[in-house]
Amino acid sequence: MKYFALSLTLLATPLALAHEEHSPSSHADAMAAAADTFLDTLDDKQRKAATFDFKVDERENWHFIPLDRKGIILSDLKPAQQSLAYGLLGSALSSKGLLTATAIMSLEQFLAVQENDPAKRNPQKYYVAIFGTPKPGGTWGWRFEGHHLSINVTVAKGKALALTPAFFGTNPAEITEGPRKGLRPLGNIEDKGRVLAKSLHAAGLKVIFSEKPPRDIITGQQRAVTHLKLQGVMTPDMDEAQHALVRSLVAAYLENHPADALADAVRDMKASDLEQIHFAWAGSLEKGEPHYFRVQGETFLMEYANTQNGANHAHAVWRDFSNDFGRDLLKEHLEGAH
Repeated sequence: MKYFALSLTLLATPLALAHEEHSPSSHADAMAAAADTFLDTLDDKQRKAATFDFKVDERENWHFIPLDRKGIILSDLKPAQQSLAYGLLGSALSSKGLLTATAIMSLEQFLAVQENDPAKRNPQKYYVAIFGTPKPGGTWGWRFEGHHLSINVTVAKGKALALTPAFFGTNPAEITEGPRKGLRPLGNIEDKGRVLAKSLHAAGLKVIFSEKPPRDIITGQQRAVTHLKLQGVMTPDMDEAQHALVRSLVAAYLENHPADALADAVRDMKASDLEQIHFAWAGSLEKGEPHYFRVQGETFLMEYANTQNGANHAHAVWRDFSNDFGRDLLKEHLEGAH
């Protein structure tokens, strides 16, 4: 359909500009500089905790539950070092994405008071891990991770970036009382998904594949994400307004990242992929009730679940079927080297 053929450039203005004004390699170089600056401030013990060989299994050992992790924990860093760690995090996120990430981290303090468990719920229990040597033209990666946040970046030959898996979660999904009442770090994604689902349902399309939602995102913490069953409504069956809602929902996930980094990370998300999207919903369509939805294309998957804690605990993830942890990028550059 002609109004969907330009979907990639219409996802969001920053993404369109990324193809015109920026280069992924320049962003990769800036990211390497941020990582190198951070590492330069670490003493030997801190550096040993923070750095790993690029090829270690740990690079793909991602989590979003409140476990101890490999890497240097923020609480072991001095204030100036913490600032540089946040600078590295910000190199993979847009200003909106950084606000979302820090809001998610701050909710650990909210939970610490609510659950009276400051050891488990610690807003400084987030870890930085760097894999390989960050340098211009280098192949390396890094991770910023803790409860409800997992940012994984891979750089191939300093020329290409992979930004997935990218996970954001929030507990509570909405603060309902107190001075932070109304805070909803993932509210934009949930609202856009619900508007699309209600539009499709009102049009008589079978968007709801189950009255009972899954307990969580279905792919969980899979290292190599699998395609899910094709359910719900496919974009060719949607009208123009519903296509716009799909684009807006996909953009809500992508806009957590800077435009110049996205230019390469979504290189396979072509119009042909976006024309074959399946959008599926499970659970109630009413706000405050447990629900789940997903947007699945040929190359990518975006899931959202808000089912726990009385439907006030949300998880959102963006996955790339072939390029999580830069698998496709690394394969391409390895083949090119030979």
